[in-house]
Amino acid sequence: MAAPITSIKKIELTDEELHQVKVHELQALIVEQQQSLNKILELTAELDKAGVLDALNAMIKAKDEIAGIAVHQASREPMTNMLNNAMNMAGILTAIDPEVTAKLKNGISSGIHEAELYGGTEEKVSIFQLMKALNDPDINRSIKFGMDFLKGMGKGLHDK
Repeated sequence: MAAPITSIKKIELTDEELHQVKVHELQALIVEQQQSLNKILELTAELDKAGVLDALNAMIKAKDEIAGIAVHQASREPMTNMLNNAMNMAGILTAIDPEVTAKLKNGISSGIHEAELYGGTEEKVSIFQLMKALNDPDINRSIKFGMDFLKGMGKGLHDK
């Protein structure tokens, strides 16, 4: 019967052997990824020719100054107003039914088209023509929509 194993000796590589193993692994990886590495080298060469790498390098060196400028610009009142307005507009858009906005978009598009067809004249509109136009169902529908909109907006403004 064989003698039992009482200790396990770990094979430790010397620094030079470890270096050789890493170089061999790196060479194998380069061979595997040759096409990708060539593309990366071509890309960086084009970026260098265009001066982009120099600009990026300068930006990295001046990162603290650039960050300070960006923070200063973002904290100015016009910028904070714009961000607040954008968030409010996003809130309005999320509150409106998409079918309503699609219908409104189609109506606006149709109205612009109609205005382009008949909008070239400088002819004055008389009160009688306005009263007669109210009998047109399309005009009446638009005026009613506008009046209902104004009524709802007025209620909303009063509640504040």
